[in-house]
Amino acid sequence: MFDEIPLKRPTTPLLDLIDSPADLRQLDREQLPQLARELREFLLYSVGQTGGHFGAGLGVVELTIALHYCYDTPADRLVWDVGHQTYPHKILTGRREQMLSMRQAGGLSGFPKRAESEFDTFGVGHSSTSISAALGMALGAELAGTERKAVAIIGDGAMTAGMAFEGLNHAAHSGRDMLVILNDNNMSISENVGGLNDYFSRIWASKLYTNFRKGGKKVLAKMPQAMELARKAEEHMKGMVSPATLFEELGFYYVGPIDGHDLERLTHDLANLRSIGGPKLLHIITRKGKGFTHAEKDPVGYHALNKIEPKPKVAEVVLGSDDTNKPQPPRRKKKYQEVFGDWLCDMASADARLIGITPAMCEGSGMVEFSQRFPRRYHDVAIAEQHAVTLAAGLACEGQKPVVAIYSTFLQRAYDQLIHDVAIQNLDVTFAIDRAGLVGEDGPTHAGSFDLSFLRCIPNLLIAAPSDENECRRLLTTAYQYPGPSAVRYPRGTGSGAPELAELLPLPVGEGRVVRDGATVAILNFGTLLPAALQAAEQLGASVCDMRFIKPLDTGLIQRMASSHALLVTLEENAVAGGAGSAVMEWLAAAACEVPVLPLGLPDQFLDHGKHPHLLQQAGLGSDGIVARIKQRLRPITNATKASTAS
Repeated sequence: MFDEIPLKRPTTPLLDLIDSPADLRQLDREQLPQLARELREFLLYSVGQTGGHFGAGLGVVELTIALHYCYDTPADRLVWDVGHQTYPHKILTGRREQMLSMRQAGGLSGFPKRAESEFDTFGVGHSSTSISAALGMALGAELAGTERKAVAIIGDGAMTAGMAFEGLNHAAHSGRDMLVILNDNNMSISENVGGLNDYFSRIWASKLYTNFRKGGKKVLAKMPQAMELARKAEEHMKGMVSPATLFEELGFYYVGPIDGHDLERLTHDLANLRSIGGPKLLHIITRKGKGFTHAEKDPVGYHALNKIEPKPKVAEVVLGSDDTNKPQPPRRKKKYQEVFGDWLCDMASADARLIGITPAMCEGSGMVEFSQRFPRRYHDVAIAEQHAVTLAAGLACEGQKPVVAIYSTFLQRAYDQLIHDVAIQNLDVTFAIDRAGLVGEDGPTHAGSFDLSFLRCIPNLLIAAPSDENECRRLLTTAYQYPGPSAVRYPRGTGSGAPELAELLPLPVGEGRVVRDGATVAILNFGTLLPAALQAAEQLGASVCDMRFIKPLDTGLIQRMASSHALLVTLEENAVAGGAGSAVMEWLAAAACEVPVLPLGLPDQFLDHGKHPHLLQQAGLGSDGIVARIKQRLRPITNATKASTAS
């Protein structure tokens, strides 16, 4: 057990010998516990240096070692669900010395990534995809005539999603050779891990028992009464001591639950299961944050870790000195998630119809206080985005006012429900869309790059994008009071420091505001890039409008800017294709207004992970990039004006 995160690289003589799983498989089983300790300590050190997902990886150290020890990776396919837990996998698969580049520009991804390593068989980031992907690989192996194995490693949280059960159902129906490992680190499925369970699990994973299933039943099949008696005895035995019923009824050969930190047991059972054909499920119990005291006590708080910075030196205090001229510390900037959480509690206090819904993102979305203050009006539906949206639709049918707090990237999974169950019926559901735009180190699987594009085409839907904390609070109020479906999108992280009004004051629907008056160029800003727009405008002498609404657009403001400026520039942290800029250009075309437009936003590519400011610069959305692109676009306009004047 470790109590502190090492600040210096630990001594890891056994781990240093492992440059690939082939090296791991040369070790004796008796050496594996030492390797697990070294791997866990190195993981603590490396994440402390870079930040990143933390608790999940600590919980699967033994499982990762056992999988690579018993399976012939990379020929055998390991498919990790979500990917938060794959840091130990990366360390053991030739990337140990690159771990200090984790989640940095040009460094390792925080998730499995096919382009990064042949051992990363499937790129992930969203949950509950592993079973379907592994089944596809198993079917592909059969068609190719190969003997390679496929393993899906999925957590009990990810198993709550409907897609996981769709995969289980098809896998059992197909009868293909694959293994699903259910990593239960919350005891949400089974709480009974004891001697009797352990005893029967050993029997079920033993070669004697599996040979009985294969051969013994063939003998009993000739004696129908004995066969039925044996079947019932086996069924009742398992039903008494394990949660096998669900998986066995689906058609899986179930083993477990077993201790997921027992390396001897894991390697024994995995070796046996690898030799058994057909769909199998191994249920293991692990502890999130295993081996690090603080993470075991607070697995939620230690789900991820920030980089550990050196402690600053404490300045000496000179007695009798005058402190009156010392600069005051800047006012703390709030995260947008805090802004939403405060607004949610305030609005719930004012309106008893408000119901808060989240698909397993309570902490990340800022809903902890709401869940504690209004428990009867709070629903965490687990990893079930589709259900979250349709649940909200049902509540709206009964006169309630549901607010769905959901990450932009996860709203993509509920697109059909958004259209079919909410928008078509014009139901009063408010969507608080978190993590809109780029998300930095989490990379393209978590970026909210497309929500304006895929929302804008849906009838009946109001869409707003605040530029700061106060605008966020007021636009949330506006959306909530709007009698129909509405969405407010805001980014990850802190705002600009704008003070918030305490009141719940709405803004006029579809009205933007002029933030800066200028000439020649008008920048129409949608969202939190407003500071960059203002910096660029200072250099260019440009006008700046904070548009606030993507739908409905403030067409009157656009018309005024178009009639008084030579160039309109739209600015958004969303894909240019189909985004807010497209909406402006569509309206201008319909109004036969021929003013030139420069749409600035995210390019038509998936931007890799890195620091958020760096990614904005890469996309040309920093103030310098905005100025450069506007100047480039102005050249032909200026030349045309000069030519017209000369003639």
